[in-house]
Amino acid sequence: MTNNQADLRIALYQPDIPGNTGTILRMAACFGIGVDVIEPAGFDISDRALKRAGMDYLEQAALTRHADWTHFQQWRLSENRRLLLFSTKAAEPYTQFSFQRGDILLLGRESAGVPAEVHQAADARLIIPMVPGARSLNMALSAAIAAGEALRQFQL
Repeated sequence: MTNNQADLRIALYQPDIPGNTGTILRMAACFGIGVDVIEPAGFDISDRALKRAGMDYLEQAALTRHADWTHFQQWRLSENRRLLLFSTKAAEPYTQFSFQRGDILLLGRESAGVPAEVHQAADARLIIPMVPGARSLNMALSAAIAAGEALRQFQL
């Protein structure tokens, strides 16, 4: 399987932390995954910390910026792609879900997640199970876990 065959994307809803976004861009570049940033971001996309976390991989990353949720949704629907929201409010474990080529893995803002309208627009809401009492995982780590499972399923 070539990386382009997966046609997997990661979408970041108004990310707050440039280091997380840079780390996700680096991971995505290494696996041939596209990244969509739904603005406004909580930092300047050209921020020095973003470049530091992404290192020299940023130039290899397939980054698409969307002015806002409405523009992203219009693009996604025109592409006929499923939107899979990863949320601590979800009930379905990501390991019990069947990923498909073309899926978009959506992660919310580090500080606040996503608003109700985004939850409702998702085709599926998935959770990465944690031990009781754990609040949440780092967004970049969640993106890597989710992408890893999707890519693993594509190779079966």
